Amino acid sequence: MTTVTKTVKFDAAHILTNHQGLCKNLHGHTYRVDVSVSMATDASEGNDMVIDFKDLKAVATETICDRFDHAFVYSTESEGEREIAAVVEKHGMRTVALPFRSTAENLARYFFDALAPKISGLSAVKVWETADSSAEYRP
Repeated sequence: MTTVTKTVKFDAAHILTNHQGLCKNLHGHTYRVDVSVSMATDASEGNDMVIDFKDLKAVATETICDRFDHAFVYSTESEGEREIAAVVEKHGMRTVALPFRSTAENLARYFFDALAPKISGLSAVKVWETADSSAEYRP
């Protein structure tokens, strides 16, 4: 089994409603998303490449970055976040509505589910909120 990983990045703001720490406040991250694809490879059969990195980057960028970059990511379950999103949208700025809190754990699973139909052999998605804090989803 061989696994390859491509990393894409985007900047976004969010709030973690009902969190007891500082993340209950509006703040942002430069998110790093590692998209991993695994496949049994056998060079003797000409099957020595899991996926072209260029193709993997294109799908990850289109699916994740093009939608989330420089957006306010909010939970539709939070009245306060919906109100902030309405103001942001009123002023012509980008938002992304999600039916859950935008934790790294939830984003990793969400991104995996969005990428799975587009990438054969998708094995994991890891979302980094900071240089030393990440969450990984593997089915």
